[in-house]
This record gives sequence, structure tokens and C-alpha cells, in this order.
Amino acid sequence: MLKAFLIKYAEIGLKGKNRYLFENALCDRISEVLMPLGSYKVYKEQGRVFIECPGDYDYDETVEALQRVFGISSICPVAVIDSTDWDTILASVADYVDAMYPDKNITFKVFAKRSDKSYPITTPDMCSMIGAHLLDKFPQLKVDVHDPRVRLTVEVRKKTYIYSIVIPGPGGMPVGTNGRAMLLLSGGIDSPVAGYMISKRGVSMAAVYFHAPPYTSERAKQKVVDLAKMISRYAGKIRLYVVNFTDIQLEIYEKCPHEELTIIMRRYMMRIAERLALKENCLGLVTGESIGQVASQTMHSLASTNEVCTMPVYRPLIAFDKQDIVEIAQRIDTFETSIQPFEDCCTIFVAKHPVTKPNLKVIRNSEKRLGDGIDELVDTAVNTAEIIEIG
Repeated sequence: MLKAFLIKYAEIGLKGKNRYLFENALCDRISEVLMPLGSYKVYKEQGRVFIECPGDYDYDETVEALQRVFGISSICPVAVIDSTDWDTILASVADYVDAMYPDKNITFKVFAKRSDKSYPITTPDMCSMIGAHLLDKFPQLKVDVHDPRVRLTVEVRKKTYIYSIVIPGPGGMPVGTNGRAMLLLSGGIDSPVAGYMISKRGVSMAAVYFHAPPYTSERAKQKVVDLAKMISRYAGKIRLYVVNFTDIQLEIYEKCPHEELTIIMRRYMMRIAERLALKENCLGLVTGESIGQVASQTMHSLASTNEVCTMPVYRPLIAFDKQDIVEIAQRIDTFETSIQPFEDCCTIFVAKHPVTKPNLKVIRNSEKRLGDGIDELVDTAVNTAEIIEIG
């Protein structure tokens, strides 16, 4: 029996005439993820995607890689029989059950499908005949149609596929099928989760990190690079821009009211991120902000930062509690890296009593104190950004 995986999708099946585009993107992403692991063959057939495995493949490593591919709803390890002959199918099903379940004191139910309705045996008859054959072969087995321990599925297509294990996939849409966005990536818990969630909807990403040497260390920068690598395991390749933000922060710190520092710095981050996003052909910005989490994330503050952007700002975590975000970070393995105690540029110049309900008119007037010099600093920051290719 050829070892393979049957890949099922859910949302892609609703895409009508464009479904093939999403299927192709899913196959491409699976091939990309599996390429470092060996010579797998990935192909699609009648609403299914199949992966034929090389002889020396690592099962656990393969499953772990597939569970990072958005668009997959479930992963089924299958035995592939290069025949639709009924006697061959019955013998192969018995061999499969014998190999998979040495202890036969189990309950089971048979599910059968046939893609060709002219196949001489109907689906109900397939189920009953397979069940009867297994009971004759293994008397310890028991049928339970309501809550079986083993749900044995036999799909007869051009070949026959036998499986009984269904491993959950991550869901979502294949990366690259819904445009491109620029992620504002810090070293905290939230922004990596936001990147994960937006890529789950099929969005490919670039990212920008605001670095403030000497107030932030190279270890803080490396922490962000490490987080970008973790996200890229799900999101694919990421181009990370490292922007030197020190001179802009110092200028704001020296000339603007300290209770407004966070908002004004955030507004300049958004301006720079948008300029880089345009270079990357992005359709929007992505942040890890959640309403009310900190002073810069109140409704008033979010409105103030949005005001400087012409492109949409997407906030996947906007209504999440902190614990909700932490749980996702732990699941995708970014949490332990995010909590490493290396400062980022946002924490260095934090006011003791930041404004939580900024007035836009007041903020604009405060920014006038910066004069034309701030525009030159922004140009320099954009033009000298370090580019790191991730993934």
C-alpha cells in the first residue's frame, strides 16, 4: 500500500468558479512547506488534495509541517490502493485494519464514497459488505453506528483510499490568495499573533520593526527577527524592514508634551509603515492593537493614529482580552520569545501619565513644533531601513 495523505479543505469549497485558484495556491503552499523534508508529490483530484510520500519520510515531521498550512481543514493519513477491484478493496481494508489496530476489541463504523456513480456497487452496499467482511475476518470487532471508536472511510476514485485517522488542520485560506499587508511587528506578545491571524485569512506579509539604538539592544532586534521567523512558518516568506527610529523619537521627546509622546510617536510609526507598505504593494497595515489594553489603544488614541493613514489599518485582535491573545501566542510558540526581557523602542520614552483621550486638534498643533526637520528624519529612516529576508 502506498503511504499518502488526503488533505481536506472547507472554505475553499465555497469559491465557485474561482475554486481552482485557491486549490492551486494550497497545493503550491503544501509543496513549499514539504520541500525541505523530501520529494513529496502533491496533486488535486475532485475536491481533494493528495500527497504521496517518499519511502523514507518522517510521519510526525510531515504532519507538523502540514498543520502550519492555512487552507487545510483536516489531514488524513491514507493507504492508497492502485485498484478499484472489489475483492482487492476488501482484502486491502482487512490488511489496513489489522495493521492499524492490533487490539481488535474496538467498535467501528464504515463510511464509503464513490466518485464514479456507475461503479457497480452502491455506497450503502459498500458499507455493509465491508463491515460484514471485517466482522468475519476479526470476530472481536463490534459495530457501533452512533459513537464508534474507529470511523473507517473507504473512498473509491481512480484509486482506492482507506483511512480512519483525521487530524485537524489550521483552517483559513491559503497564504497569498487575499493580497498583501504590512505588519507593524514589535517584540511583544500581540503583534506576532496579529500577523498569524491575518495570514490565516490568506494575506501575505511584509513587516516593519522600529529599532532605537542605543536605547534598544541588538538582542531586542534579534528577538523580533526570531518572532518573524516563527510567524513565517505559517505565513511564508516575510520581508522585514528594520527602521532606525532613534532620531525621530528624540526629536519628539524634546519638542512635544510628554503626555502626548506615545500618540505622536505612534503616528510617525504609522506614517513610515505606510510608506514602506506602498513600496511593497501592500493593501493595508496590520497592528496588534486591542481596544483599551494600554493608553495608546483607547478608541480616542486609535482614531488619532488612524488619522495619518490613507490605507486601511487592520487590527485582528481588536476585541480580544489579553488572555485570549496569550493563549494563541502559546499555541503558535511565540509566547516564550515575546516575554524575553529585551526592551523595545516603545517602552523607552513612555510618559508617566500618557493621555488616554487625545484631542486631534491638540495633537496636530503639538506636531507643528517639530517643524520641517521631522520630515527629513522620516525620509532618512525610510531610505536607510535595513531589509532582512525571512523564510
